[in-house]
Order: sequence, then structure tokens, then C-alpha cells
Amino acid sequence: MANSEGSPSEESQVTYYTLEDVRKRNSAKELWLVIHGRVYDITRFVEEHPGGEEVLFEQAGADATESFEDVGHSVDAREMLKQYYVGDLHPDVLITTSSNSSSSWSNWLIPAVAVLILGLMYRFYSVDSRSS
Repeated sequence: MANSEGSPSEESQVTYYTLEDVRKRNSAKELWLVIHGRVYDITRFVEEHPGGEEVLFEQAGADATESFEDVGHSVDAREMLKQYYVGDLHPDVLITTSSNSSSSWSNWLIPAVAVLILGLMYRFYSVDSRSS
């Protein structure tokens, strides 16, 4: 499950979790999520969340960074996260997640370029056939 790594100092020691650890905590009894590589136990916050508890349950047990940023949370909301912090994603998990996010660009970029090329080819063909 969780293992502690870090500097010898007790105060600066960080607990690392895997995404699997976080996924196991996605119920009303225990609700964890990840934002920017940091793990939060937001179980106590569910009923207080201004956007409703449904939003949090949709993100439970997963990386909620994109959803968190899309909403545009206030500075106060970002400060509030500190009280729910329980640890960080294991560094190996961060490498995997960031490489997945870069591939998500190609998931939409390649089809968009293909559509653009097909559109230009169609336009060129239709203009060429009219002049003949």
C-alpha cells in the first residue's frame, strides 16, 4: 500500500501512494483523489463541497487535476486543499501519467490534421473538376 520515503527528517517525510492505492478509496466511507500529483482524502469535505457531492464522487479514486483546473477554483479553495493532503503520488506514477497526457494531445491532433488535409484535397479536387 503506502510506503514512506524521503529525507531523514521526520517533518519533511512524505508518504507516497500509487494510483491503485487511490482507486481503492472511492466510496462514501473513504474518498480520495489526486490533484497535481498530490493525494487528498476529501471524505470529510464531501457534504460541504459547493458544487455538490456528485462531482466529487465522479472524480473519486482518480486523478482529478484536469477537472479541478477546468472549474477554475479560487485561491481559497486551493488553500483549503492543504488540510486534506495525505501524500504524493509515487514518482514512478507521475512519469507514467505525464507521458499519458502528452499522448492525449496526439489523440485529437492527428485526426484534426487528417480532416484538414482531406478538406483541402476535396476543395482542390472540386475546384479542379469545375474548371475542366
